[in-house]
Amino acid sequence: MQTISDITESHLLMQSKKDLFSGKLDLESFFLLIKPDNNIYYDNKKKSIIYGEIEKLITLGIKNLEISWSNNENWLDFVYKIKLNFPTINLGSASIINKKSIDDSLSIGLEYSMMKFWDKDLFNYAKAKKHLLIPGIKNSKDLKEAIKLNCKIIKIYPIKSKDTSIDLSHYKNIDFIAAGGLSINDFKYYKSLGYKTIVIGDKGFKNNKLDPSIYGLLKEQLNLNR
Repeated sequence: MQTISDITESHLLMQSKKDLFSGKLDLESFFLLIKPDNNIYYDNKKKSIIYGEIEKLITLGIKNLEISWSNNENWLDFVYKIKLNFPTINLGSASIINKKSIDDSLSIGLEYSMMKFWDKDLFNYAKAKKHLLIPGIKNSKDLKEAIKLNCKIIKIYPIKSKDTSIDLSHYKNIDFIAAGGLSINDFKYYKSLGYKTIVIGDKGFKNNKLDPSIYGLLKEQLNLNR
């Protein structure tokens, strides 16, 4: 049975991870989401292309990378190799929909995960496992429930069909991430609206090809940080 001390320690650890992650969001730019198709797990050439692109991005200073979770036994090996080969990157899993996707993410030591939509039970499961799970929210009802559960980092998804009653200015202590159909060209606009950052998915990396504009923004940020 958990003691009050155990519960307090668990809460503090979770809060510490959230605070640390929030601090990184202050300094870093966007999340690049890679959605591998199932064929990639059996095609070494395609895998090499992705690994090569990731290496280039890291050279230019990218920090946040997400890989969509897949219920495929080869997903674990694919993502674990990214973690081993690129230990400096803030690597997470996306499209989290069930407990298995959480357990898979934990088994390879991922930093965080993102849900597509709000699932209170799944959020609590991840919390019990001391894993940072960022929910996807699109209406004010789910937003309020997530905040009641002390969720400090929230993805608004899909951003273009979110509840109009969600006003970021009412939630000063929450770090918001915009996601859903965004490109690198949307980055500065959503930052101006109060979002900490954005997730770039298909418009950033599709068919194993990276949007060249991403390199441009990374180079710009790299020069600013020198």
